[in-house]
Amino acid sequence: MNKKIESAFNTLLDYLPEINSPKKKLDFKTKFVWTALGISIYFVLSMVPLYGLSPTFKSQFETLAVLLAANTGSLITLGIGPIVTGSIIIQLLMGADIIKIDTNSREGKRKYQSIQKLFSIAFILFENIIYVYSGALPAACVDSLNCPAGMNLFTNNMLIAVQLIIGGFILMALDELMSKWGFMSGISLFIAAGVARRIFISLFSPRADPYSAFGFKVGQVFKIFGLIQTGYPADAAMALIPVVATIAVFAVSIYLQSIKVEIPLSFGRVRGFGIRWPLSFIYTSNIPVILVSAFIASLQFAGVMFDNMGFPLLGHFETINGQQTAVSGLVKYVRAPNIRDMIVAPNMEQLYSLLTYTAFMLIGAVIFSVLWINVGGQDAKTVAEQITSSGLFIPGFRSDPRIIERILKRYIMPLTIMGGLSVGIIAVIADIFGAFGHGTGILLTVMIVYKLYEAMKQHDPMEMPEAVRKFMR
Repeated sequence: MNKKIESAFNTLLDYLPEINSPKKKLDFKTKFVWTALGISIYFVLSMVPLYGLSPTFKSQFETLAVLLAANTGSLITLGIGPIVTGSIIIQLLMGADIIKIDTNSREGKRKYQSIQKLFSIAFILFENIIYVYSGALPAACVDSLNCPAGMNLFTNNMLIAVQLIIGGFILMALDELMSKWGFMSGISLFIAAGVARRIFISLFSPRADPYSAFGFKVGQVFKIFGLIQTGYPADAAMALIPVVATIAVFAVSIYLQSIKVEIPLSFGRVRGFGIRWPLSFIYTSNIPVILVSAFIASLQFAGVMFDNMGFPLLGHFETINGQQTAVSGLVKYVRAPNIRDMIVAPNMEQLYSLLTYTAFMLIGAVIFSVLWINVGGQDAKTVAEQITSSGLFIPGFRSDPRIIERILKRYIMPLTIMGGLSVGIIAVIADIFGAFGHGTGILLTVMIVYKLYEAMKQHDPMEMPEAVRKFMR
Protein backbone atom coordinates (compact mmCIF):
# COMPACT_ATOMS: atom_id res chain seq x y z
CA MET A 1 0.00 0.00 0.00
CA ASN A 2 2.84 2.38 0.89
CA LYS A 3 4.51 1.70 -2.46
CA LYS A 4 1.27 2.50 -4.28
CA ILE A 5 0.91 5.78 -2.38
CA GLU A 6 4.56 6.67 -3.07
CA SER A 7 4.11 5.83 -6.75
CA ALA A 8 0.98 7.99 -6.97
CA PHE A 9 2.76 10.80 -5.17
CA ASN A 10 5.74 10.63 -7.56
CA THR A 11 3.32 10.66 -10.51
CA LEU A 12 1.69 13.79 -9.08
CA LEU A 13 5.10 15.46 -8.79
CA ASP A 14 5.83 14.63 -12.44
CA TYR A 15 2.67 16.44 -13.54
CA LEU A 16 3.49 19.67 -11.71
CA PRO A 17 4.17 22.57 -14.12
CA GLU A 18 7.84 23.44 -14.40
CA ILE A 19 9.91 26.11 -16.10
CA ASN A 20 12.79 24.48 -17.93
CA SER A 21 16.32 25.44 -16.96
CA PRO A 22 18.56 26.98 -19.65
CA LYS A 23 20.58 24.40 -21.56
CA LYS A 24 23.66 26.62 -21.74
CA LYS A 25 25.24 29.31 -19.62
CA LEU A 26 23.34 32.56 -19.95
CA ASP A 27 25.11 35.83 -20.72
CA PHE A 28 24.66 39.01 -18.73
CA LYS A 29 22.14 40.61 -21.09
CA THR A 30 19.80 37.60 -21.08
CA LYS A 31 19.81 37.36 -17.28
CA PHE A 32 19.26 41.10 -17.00
CA VAL A 33 16.25 41.01 -19.35
CA TRP A 34 14.56 38.12 -17.50
CA THR A 35 15.23 39.73 -14.10
CA ALA A 36 13.85 43.09 -15.24
CA LEU A 37 10.80 41.36 -16.78
CA GLY A 38 10.07 39.46 -13.55
CA ILE A 39 10.30 42.62 -11.40
CA SER A 40 8.10 44.54 -13.88
CA ILE A 41 5.37 41.87 -13.71
CA TYR A 42 5.63 41.95 -9.90
CA PHE A 43 4.97 45.71 -9.94
CA VAL A 44 1.97 45.20 -12.23
CA LEU A 45 0.52 42.58 -9.87
CA SER A 46 1.01 44.93 -6.91
CA MET A 47 -0.97 47.68 -8.65
CA VAL A 48 -3.98 45.60 -9.78
CA PRO A 49 -6.74 46.10 -7.16
CA LEU A 50 -8.99 43.24 -6.09
CA TYR A 51 -12.42 43.37 -7.72
CA GLY A 52 -15.18 43.01 -5.15
CA LEU A 53 -13.17 44.38 -2.22
CA SER A 54 -14.95 46.84 0.09
CA PRO A 55 -14.09 50.45 -0.89
CA THR A 56 -13.72 51.31 2.81
CA PHE A 57 -10.90 48.75 3.29
CA LYS A 58 -7.69 50.20 4.73
CA SER A 59 -4.35 48.41 4.63
CA GLN A 60 -3.08 47.13 7.99
CA PHE A 61 0.13 45.54 9.29
CA GLU A 62 2.56 47.39 7.05
CA THR A 63 5.60 45.82 8.71
CA LEU A 64 4.41 42.31 7.87
CA ALA A 65 3.60 43.44 4.31
CA VAL A 66 7.20 44.65 3.89
CA LEU A 67 8.59 41.28 4.99
CA LEU A 68 6.26 39.40 2.62
CA ALA A 69 6.73 41.70 -0.41
CA ALA A 70 2.97 42.21 -0.29
CA ASN A 71 0.67 45.06 -1.24
CA THR A 72 -2.56 44.68 0.69
CA GLY A 73 -5.68 45.08 -1.43
CA SER A 74 -3.93 44.00 -4.64
CA LEU A 75 -3.51 40.63 -6.36
CA ILE A 76 -0.50 39.97 -4.12
CA THR A 77 -2.12 40.79 -0.78
CA LEU A 78 -0.28 37.88 0.91
CA GLY A 79 2.85 38.34 -1.20
CA ILE A 80 5.44 35.60 -0.85
CA GLY A 81 3.92 34.42 2.46
CA PRO A 82 2.42 31.12 1.18
CA ILE A 83 5.53 30.31 -0.87
CA VAL A 84 7.87 30.90 2.07
CA THR A 85 5.56 28.96 4.42
CA GLY A 86 5.66 25.95 2.10
CA SER A 87 9.45 26.12 1.96
CA ILE A 88 9.74 26.35 5.77
CA ILE A 89 7.41 23.39 6.32
CA ILE A 90 9.33 21.07 4.02
CA GLN A 91 12.64 22.09 5.64
CA LEU A 92 11.20 21.28 9.07
CA LEU A 93 9.93 17.92 7.82
CA MET A 94 13.35 17.13 6.36
CA GLY A 95 15.06 18.26 9.56
CA ALA A 96 12.85 15.86 11.54
CA ASP A 97 13.61 13.03 9.03
CA ILE A 98 9.91 12.72 8.21
CA ILE A 99 10.81 13.36 4.57
CA LYS A 100 14.12 11.84 3.48
CA ILE A 101 15.65 13.17 0.28
CA ASP A 102 19.27 13.12 -0.81
CA THR A 103 19.66 16.70 -2.04
CA ASN A 104 23.27 16.01 -3.07
CA SER A 105 22.09 13.99 -6.06
CA ARG A 106 20.56 15.52 -9.19
CA GLU A 107 17.41 13.42 -8.88
CA GLY A 108 17.13 14.26 -5.18
CA LYS A 109 17.36 18.00 -5.88
CA ARG A 110 14.67 17.72 -8.54
CA LYS A 111 12.38 15.80 -6.18
CA TYR A 112 12.98 18.31 -3.39
CA GLN A 113 12.10 21.22 -5.69
CA SER A 114 8.95 19.43 -6.86
CA ILE A 115 7.78 18.75 -3.28
CA GLN A 116 8.58 22.34 -2.34
CA LYS A 117 6.44 23.52 -5.27
CA LEU A 118 3.60 21.19 -4.24
CA PHE A 119 3.67 22.60 -0.69
CA SER A 120 3.72 26.16 -2.06
CA ILE A 121 0.67 25.44 -4.24
CA ALA A 122 -1.16 23.94 -1.26
CA PHE A 123 -0.43 26.94 0.94
CA ILE A 124 -1.36 29.42 -1.81
CA LEU A 125 -4.78 27.76 -1.99
CA PHE A 126 -5.20 27.33 1.77
CA GLU A 127 -3.92 30.66 3.09
CA ASN A 128 -5.71 32.84 0.54
CA ILE A 129 -9.06 31.11 1.05
CA ILE A 130 -8.76 31.27 4.85
CA TYR A 131 -7.62 34.90 4.74
CA VAL A 132 -10.63 35.97 2.69
CA TYR A 133 -13.33 33.96 4.46
CA SER A 134 -12.01 34.98 7.91
CA GLY A 135 -13.11 38.52 7.10
CA ALA A 136 -9.57 39.98 6.94
CA LEU A 137 -10.46 41.30 3.46
CA PRO A 138 -13.99 42.72 3.72
CA ALA A 139 -16.13 42.17 0.62
CA ALA A 140 -18.08 44.95 -1.03
CA CYS A 141 -21.15 42.74 -0.76
CA VAL A 142 -22.30 43.74 2.74
CA ASP A 143 -25.87 44.15 1.56
CA SER A 144 -27.86 43.74 -1.64
CA LEU A 145 -27.19 47.38 -2.68
CA ASN A 146 -23.39 47.01 -2.74
CA CYS A 147 -23.22 43.51 -4.28
CA PRO A 148 -21.78 43.22 -7.77
CA ALA A 149 -24.32 41.96 -10.28
CA GLY A 150 -25.55 38.41 -9.59
CA MET A 151 -23.46 37.95 -6.42
CA ASN A 152 -23.98 37.36 -2.74
CA LEU A 153 -21.45 37.51 0.11
CA PHE A 154 -20.21 33.93 -0.45
CA THR A 155 -19.64 34.35 -4.20
CA ASN A 156 -18.10 37.79 -3.63
CA ASN A 157 -15.56 36.26 -1.23
CA MET A 158 -14.96 33.41 -3.66
CA LEU A 159 -14.18 35.91 -6.43
CA ILE A 160 -11.64 37.71 -4.20
CA ALA A 161 -10.04 34.37 -3.20
CA VAL A 162 -9.73 33.27 -6.86
CA GLN A 163 -7.97 36.55 -7.74
CA LEU A 164 -5.53 36.12 -4.85
CA ILE A 165 -4.82 32.50 -5.81
CA ILE A 166 -4.09 33.51 -9.42
CA GLY A 167 -1.76 36.24 -8.17
CA GLY A 168 -0.01 33.74 -5.87
CA PHE A 169 0.52 31.26 -8.72
CA ILE A 170 1.94 33.98 -10.98
CA LEU A 171 4.31 35.07 -8.19
CA MET A 172 5.47 31.46 -7.67
CA ALA A 173 6.12 31.05 -11.42
CA LEU A 174 8.04 34.34 -11.50
CA ASP A 175 10.24 33.18 -8.60
CA GLU A 176 11.13 29.99 -10.47
CA LEU A 177 11.70 31.90 -13.73
CA MET A 178 14.06 34.40 -12.13
CA SER A 179 15.92 31.73 -10.15
CA LYS A 180 16.67 29.78 -13.37
CA TRP A 181 16.94 32.52 -15.96
CA GLY A 182 17.78 35.61 -13.89
CA PHE A 183 20.51 36.62 -11.48
CA MET A 184 19.01 35.29 -8.24
CA SER A 185 15.86 34.22 -6.41
CA GLY A 186 12.74 36.13 -7.32
CA ILE A 187 11.52 36.09 -3.71
CA SER A 188 14.50 38.15 -2.56
CA LEU A 189 14.17 40.62 -5.43
CA PHE A 190 10.43 41.01 -4.80
CA ILE A 191 11.17 42.07 -1.21
CA ALA A 192 13.77 44.62 -2.36
CA ALA A 193 11.47 45.88 -5.14
CA GLY A 194 8.56 46.23 -2.69
CA VAL A 195 10.65 48.24 -0.23
CA ALA A 196 12.02 50.42 -3.05
CA ARG A 197 8.47 51.09 -4.28
CA ARG A 198 7.33 52.08 -0.78
CA ILE A 199 10.29 54.44 -0.33
CA PHE A 200 9.71 56.06 -3.75
CA ILE A 201 5.97 56.54 -3.12
CA SER A 202 6.62 57.93 0.38
CA LEU A 203 9.05 60.47 -1.05
CA PHE A 204 7.51 61.47 -4.39
CA SER A 205 3.82 60.50 -4.49
CA PRO A 206 1.81 63.41 -6.01
CA ARG A 207 -1.46 62.12 -4.51
CA ALA A 208 -3.19 64.49 -2.09
CA ASP A 209 -2.92 63.55 1.59
CA PRO A 210 -6.50 63.19 2.92
CA TYR A 211 -5.30 63.83 6.49
CA SER A 212 -3.37 67.03 5.73
CA ALA A 213 -5.00 70.27 6.92
CA PHE A 214 -3.15 72.24 4.20
CA GLY A 215 -3.89 69.85 1.32
CA PHE A 216 -0.26 68.71 0.97
CA LYS A 217 0.77 65.75 -1.17
CA VAL A 218 1.55 62.33 0.26
CA GLY A 219 5.14 62.55 -1.00
CA GLN A 220 7.44 63.77 1.77
CA VAL A 221 9.52 65.90 -0.63
CA PHE A 222 6.42 67.85 -1.75
CA LYS A 223 5.32 68.13 1.87
CA ILE A 224 8.66 69.66 2.93
CA PHE A 225 8.56 72.31 0.18
CA GLY A 226 4.89 72.99 0.95
CA LEU A 227 5.66 73.61 4.63
CA ILE A 228 8.51 75.96 3.73
CA GLN A 229 6.29 77.93 1.31
CA THR A 230 3.48 78.27 3.87
CA GLY A 231 5.88 79.60 6.49
CA TYR A 232 6.42 76.58 8.74
CA PRO A 233 10.21 75.99 8.66
CA ALA A 234 10.20 74.11 11.99
CA ASP A 235 7.58 71.65 10.70
CA ALA A 236 9.57 71.33 7.46
CA ALA A 237 12.65 70.38 9.51
CA MET A 238 10.60 67.74 11.35
CA ALA A 239 9.32 66.40 8.02
CA LEU A 240 12.93 66.16 6.82
CA ILE A 241 13.89 63.78 9.66
CA PRO A 242 12.46 60.58 8.02
CA VAL A 243 14.27 61.41 4.77
CA VAL A 244 17.62 61.85 6.55
CA ALA A 245 16.95 58.73 8.64
CA THR A 246 16.29 56.66 5.51
CA ILE A 247 19.55 57.77 3.87
CA ALA A 248 21.52 57.26 7.11
CA VAL A 249 20.17 53.75 7.69
CA PHE A 250 21.05 52.77 4.11
CA ALA A 251 24.60 54.12 4.56
CA VAL A 252 25.18 52.40 7.93
CA SER A 253 23.70 49.11 6.65
CA ILE A 254 25.99 49.13 3.62
CA TYR A 255 29.00 49.86 5.83
CA LEU A 256 28.22 47.06 8.30
CA GLN A 257 27.60 44.67 5.40
CA SER A 258 31.14 45.30 4.15
CA ILE A 259 32.85 44.49 7.49
CA LYS A 260 34.29 40.97 7.60
CA VAL A 261 36.70 38.90 9.64
CA GLU A 262 38.83 36.80 7.29
CA ILE A 263 40.38 33.52 8.46
CA PRO A 264 43.52 32.61 6.44
CA LEU A 265 43.40 29.04 5.07
CA SER A 266 45.78 26.89 3.03
CA PHE A 267 45.29 23.87 0.81
CA GLY A 268 46.95 20.77 2.20
CA ARG A 269 48.03 19.41 -1.20
CA VAL A 270 48.99 22.70 -2.84
CA ARG A 271 51.88 24.48 -1.15
CA GLY A 272 52.02 28.24 -1.23
CA PHE A 273 48.37 28.64 -2.24
CA GLY A 274 45.64 29.74 0.15
CA ILE A 275 42.38 31.60 0.50
CA ARG A 276 40.59 33.64 3.16
CA TRP A 277 37.37 32.36 4.73
CA PRO A 278 35.15 35.42 5.33
CA LEU A 279 33.00 35.75 8.46
CA SER A 280 30.62 38.68 8.05
CA PHE A 281 30.15 41.10 10.96
CA ILE A 282 26.39 40.68 10.47
CA TYR A 283 27.00 36.95 10.78
CA THR A 284 23.38 35.78 10.82
CA SER A 285 22.33 38.31 8.19
CA ASN A 286 18.94 39.96 8.79
CA ILE A 287 17.18 36.74 9.82
CA PRO A 288 16.97 37.59 13.58
CA VAL A 289 15.46 41.06 13.11
CA ILE A 290 13.06 39.65 10.52
CA LEU A 291 11.85 37.03 13.00
CA VAL A 292 11.47 39.61 15.78
CA SER A 293 9.59 42.01 13.50
CA ALA A 294 7.34 39.19 12.29
CA PHE A 295 6.67 38.23 15.92
CA ILE A 296 5.70 41.81 16.83
CA ALA A 297 3.50 42.06 13.72
CA SER A 298 1.85 38.77 14.68
CA LEU A 299 1.13 40.17 18.15
CA GLN A 300 -0.56 43.16 16.51
CA PHE A 301 -2.58 40.88 14.23
CA ALA A 302 -3.62 38.65 17.13
CA GLY A 303 -4.50 41.73 19.20
CA VAL A 304 -6.86 43.02 16.49
CA MET A 305 -8.44 39.59 16.09
CA PHE A 306 -9.05 39.13 19.84
CA ASP A 307 -10.33 42.70 20.20
CA ASN A 308 -12.81 42.22 17.33
CA MET A 309 -14.03 39.04 19.06
CA GLY A 310 -14.68 41.01 22.24
CA PHE A 311 -11.66 39.66 24.15
CA PRO A 312 -9.01 42.43 24.26
CA LEU A 313 -6.40 40.11 25.76
CA LEU A 314 -3.48 41.97 24.17
CA GLY A 315 -5.05 45.42 24.06
CA HIS A 316 -7.87 47.53 22.69
CA PHE A 317 -7.79 49.09 19.21
CA GLU A 318 -9.37 52.24 17.79
CA THR A 319 -9.41 53.55 14.22
CA ILE A 320 -7.13 56.60 13.97
CA ASN A 321 -6.46 58.19 10.54
CA GLY A 322 -7.92 55.10 8.88
CA GLN A 323 -5.62 52.70 10.78
CA GLN A 324 -6.51 50.41 13.64
CA THR A 325 -4.19 51.64 16.41
CA ALA A 326 -3.63 50.05 19.82
CA VAL A 327 -4.67 52.39 22.65
CA SER A 328 -4.09 49.99 25.56
CA GLY A 329 -2.48 46.67 26.50
CA LEU A 330 0.80 45.05 25.53
CA VAL A 331 0.45 45.75 21.80
CA LYS A 332 0.36 49.49 22.53
CA TYR A 333 3.91 49.35 23.89
CA VAL A 334 5.54 46.98 21.37
CA ARG A 335 5.51 49.53 18.57
CA ALA A 336 8.05 52.27 17.99
CA PRO A 337 7.03 55.74 19.19
CA ASN A 338 7.28 58.55 16.65
CA ILE A 339 10.15 61.00 17.14
CA ARG A 340 7.88 63.95 16.30
CA ASP A 341 5.42 63.06 19.07
CA MET A 342 8.30 62.57 21.51
CA ILE A 343 9.60 66.07 20.77
CA VAL A 344 6.31 67.98 20.44
CA ALA A 345 4.29 66.34 23.23
CA PRO A 346 6.49 64.06 25.38
CA ASN A 347 4.86 61.84 27.99
CA MET A 348 5.65 58.76 30.07
CA GLU A 349 3.70 56.39 27.79
CA GLN A 350 6.07 57.21 24.93
CA LEU A 351 9.00 56.38 27.20
CA TYR A 352 7.39 53.04 28.12
CA SER A 353 6.84 52.29 24.41
CA LEU A 354 10.43 53.21 23.60
CA LEU A 355 11.87 50.99 26.34
CA THR A 356 9.52 48.05 25.64
CA TYR A 357 9.98 48.13 21.87
CA THR A 358 13.77 48.51 22.15
CA ALA A 359 13.98 45.63 24.64
CA PHE A 360 11.87 43.40 22.39
CA MET A 361 13.98 44.16 19.32
CA LEU A 362 17.46 43.93 20.90
CA ILE A 363 16.90 40.93 23.20
CA GLY A 364 14.90 39.14 20.51
CA ALA A 365 17.57 39.83 17.86
CA VAL A 366 20.32 38.36 20.06
CA ILE A 367 18.26 35.30 21.05
CA PHE A 368 17.23 34.56 17.46
CA SER A 369 20.83 35.11 16.29
CA VAL A 370 22.16 32.50 18.73
CA LEU A 371 19.38 30.07 17.80
CA TRP A 372 19.85 30.64 14.08
CA ILE A 373 23.54 29.71 13.94
CA ASN A 374 22.59 26.23 15.17
CA VAL A 375 19.42 25.84 13.11
CA GLY A 376 20.98 27.29 9.97
CA GLY A 377 24.20 25.28 10.17
CA GLN A 378 26.42 28.30 10.84
CA ASP A 379 27.87 27.18 14.17
CA ALA A 380 31.61 26.71 14.65
CA LYS A 381 31.46 22.91 14.44
CA THR A 382 29.56 22.84 11.13
CA VAL A 383 31.77 25.51 9.56
CA ALA A 384 34.90 23.66 10.73
CA GLU A 385 33.64 20.47 9.06
CA GLN A 386 32.99 22.39 5.82
CA ILE A 387 36.52 23.79 5.86
CA THR A 388 38.09 20.39 6.57
CA SER A 389 36.01 18.61 3.90
CA SER A 390 37.25 21.17 1.35
CA GLY A 391 40.84 20.13 2.06
CA LEU A 392 41.68 23.37 3.84
CA PHE A 393 43.45 24.03 7.14
CA ILE A 394 44.67 27.01 9.14
CA PRO A 395 48.41 27.60 8.61
CA GLY A 396 50.47 26.64 11.64
CA PHE A 397 47.86 24.16 12.94
CA ARG A 398 47.12 20.50 12.25
CA SER A 399 44.31 19.69 9.82
CA ASP A 400 41.92 18.73 12.61
CA PRO A 401 38.29 19.99 12.64
CA ARG A 402 38.40 20.26 16.43
CA ILE A 403 41.28 22.75 16.25
CA ILE A 404 39.54 24.77 13.55
CA GLU A 405 36.33 24.68 15.59
CA ARG A 406 38.12 26.01 18.65
CA ILE A 407 39.58 28.92 16.66
CA LEU A 408 36.27 29.70 14.96
CA LYS A 409 34.50 29.86 18.34
CA ARG A 410 36.62 32.91 19.17
CA TYR A 411 34.92 34.78 16.33
CA ILE A 412 31.53 33.26 15.54
CA MET A 413 29.75 33.76 18.86
CA PRO A 414 30.97 37.39 19.37
CA LEU A 415 30.03 38.18 15.74
CA THR A 416 26.64 36.55 16.27
CA ILE A 417 25.84 38.65 19.34
CA MET A 418 27.33 41.94 18.06
CA GLY A 419 25.76 41.50 14.62
CA GLY A 420 22.35 40.72 16.13
CA LEU A 421 22.57 43.76 18.42
CA SER A 422 23.69 45.99 15.54
CA VAL A 423 20.82 45.12 13.20
CA GLY A 424 18.41 45.41 16.13
CA ILE A 425 19.71 48.91 16.98
CA ILE A 426 19.51 49.99 13.32
CA ALA A 427 15.92 48.71 13.03
CA VAL A 428 14.89 50.50 16.25
CA ILE A 429 16.47 53.83 15.24
CA ALA A 430 14.97 53.60 11.74
CA ASP A 431 11.48 52.93 13.09
CA ILE A 432 11.65 55.66 15.76
CA PHE A 433 12.80 58.27 13.25
CA GLY A 434 10.21 57.09 10.72
CA ALA A 435 12.59 55.87 7.99
CA PHE A 436 10.60 54.97 4.89
CA GLY A 437 10.37 51.25 4.18
CA HIS A 438 10.87 50.45 7.89
CA GLY A 439 14.22 49.53 9.45
CA THR A 440 13.79 45.82 8.74
CA GLY A 441 12.87 46.50 5.12
CA ILE A 442 15.91 48.70 4.55
CA LEU A 443 18.24 46.11 6.10
CA LEU A 444 16.73 43.42 3.88
CA THR A 445 17.03 45.57 0.78
CA VAL A 446 20.70 46.36 1.41
CA MET A 447 21.49 42.66 1.88
CA ILE A 448 19.58 41.62 -1.26
CA VAL A 449 21.04 44.36 -3.46
CA TYR A 450 24.55 43.47 -2.23
CA LYS A 451 23.98 39.81 -3.20
CA LEU A 452 22.64 40.96 -6.58
CA TYR A 453 25.76 43.04 -7.06
CA GLU A 454 27.95 40.01 -6.28
CA ALA A 455 25.94 37.83 -8.70
CA MET A 456 26.30 40.41 -11.47
CA LYS A 457 30.03 40.82 -10.76
CA GLN A 458 30.64 37.15 -11.59
CA HIS A 459 29.98 37.84 -15.29
CA ASP A 460 32.53 38.98 -17.84
CA PRO A 461 32.63 42.80 -17.81
CA MET A 462 32.69 42.81 -21.61
CA GLU A 463 29.15 41.33 -21.60
CA MET A 464 27.81 44.32 -19.67
CA PRO A 465 26.54 47.58 -21.13
CA GLU A 466 28.98 50.44 -20.75
CA ALA A 467 26.97 52.19 -18.02
CA VAL A 468 26.68 49.00 -15.94
CA ARG A 469 30.38 48.27 -16.41
CA LYS A 470 31.32 51.70 -15.06
CA PHE A 471 28.97 51.25 -12.10
CA MET A 472 30.44 47.84 -11.26
CA ARG A 473 33.94 49.34 -11.28
